[in-house]
Amino acid sequence: MAQSEKTEKATPKKRRDERKKGNTYQSRDVVSVVVLLIGFVLVNQLVTFIYIQLKEFYIGQLEMVETMQTLTIASFSIIMKELVIAIFITALPIVTILMLVAFIMSGVQTKFLISGEAIRFKFNKLNPISGIKRIFSLRSIVELIKSILKVTLIIVIIYSTVIDIMTIAPDMLNTALDENIRFLRQNVMSMVYTVTMIFAVIAAADFFYQRYDYEKKLKMTKQEVKDEYKQIEGDPQIKGKIRQKQRQMSQARMMTQVPQADVIVRNPTHFAVAIRYDAQKDPAPLVLAKGQDYLALKIIELGEANDVLIKEDKPLAQMLYKTIEVNDYIPPEMYQIVAELMAWVYNTKKKEFDIS
Repeated sequence: MAQSEKTEKATPKKRRDERKKGNTYQSRDVVSVVVLLIGFVLVNQLVTFIYIQLKEFYIGQLEMVETMQTLTIASFSIIMKELVIAIFITALPIVTILMLVAFIMSGVQTKFLISGEAIRFKFNKLNPISGIKRIFSLRSIVELIKSILKVTLIIVIIYSTVIDIMTIAPDMLNTALDENIRFLRQNVMSMVYTVTMIFAVIAAADFFYQRYDYEKKLKMTKQEVKDEYKQIEGDPQIKGKIRQKQRQMSQARMMTQVPQADVIVRNPTHFAVAIRYDAQKDPAPLVLAKGQDYLALKIIELGEANDVLIKEDKPLAQMLYKTIEVNDYIPPEMYQIVAELMAWVYNTKKKEFDIS
C-alpha cells in the first residue's frame, strides 16, 4: 500500500519530462492583475492622446456631414473606415504594450516554456467521465470560490465609490467641467488601484496554490523513483554483470603480459606481482600484473610455465599489491627496495647464463 502512495518529491528527470510535455504551473491572476494595473495607468497617462484622436475624428466627421446632401452607403463606409482607423491608432500603443506585458508575465512564471504538447489534441479530453471529474475537482472549486470573491469585491468597491461620488453630485453642477472630469478621473483611478491591490493579494495566494498543486501532482511513488533510477543508472544486476565482464576482460589482458615479466614477487600464495624492467624502454620498473589468492596462483603458474623468475618476499609482495596498480611504474620512494630485487634478478640470470 505504501509503495502506491505518492509521497516522494519529483526527481529532476520527472520535472524535465513534464516540462517537455508543456506541463508547468502559472497563475493567470498574476498576469491579469499586472495587465489591469498597467492598462489603466496607460489609459490615464495617454488620456490626452486619446482625447486628441477622438476629437480630430469627431471634428472631421462634422465637417464631412456639412458637405453631404444625403447619407449614402459610400459615405457611411467612409465614416466607418475612419472610425476604425481612429480606434486603431488610439488603441494600438495600449494593446501592444499590454500584449507584451502579458507575454513577459507568463514567460517569467513558466521560464518561457514553449511546447507543442500542450496544444496537441488529446482524445481523452472527450471522455465525459473525465470532464465531470474536472468540473467537480478541487481546482474547479477553488476557481469558483476565487471568481465569486473577485466579483463580490468589485461590486462592493464600485458601489462604495459611486455612493461617495453621489453625495457630492449636487456640488458638481456648480463646478467647471474640467474640474469635474479631473475629479472623476482621480476617483476612478483610486478605485482601480484599490481593486488592483486586493487582486494582487488574491493573485499571490493563487500563485502559491498553483505551485502547491503542481508539486502535489508531480509527486512520485517509491516504486516510480526506483524504476526511474534503474532507467537512468541501469539495473544493478545488469551493471554488476557488466562490471564482472569488464574485470574478466581486464584480467585476461593482464595475464597476457605475465610472460614478459622479469620477476614475480609472491607471498607465498596469497599475493603475486609481476614486474618488468627494461632500462632502454622503462623509466622505472613496471607492474605488469598482480593478483590475490586464486589469481595469484594463476600468475605464478603462468610465470613458471614461461621461465619467469619468482621471488618470495612477503612484505614486498603485499606492499606492491596494495600500493601500485597494473601498468603503473614503481614510485620513487620504493626505488631502493625494488633496486635490491632487480639486482637479485640480474645476478640470478647472470649465474644461469654462466652455467649454460
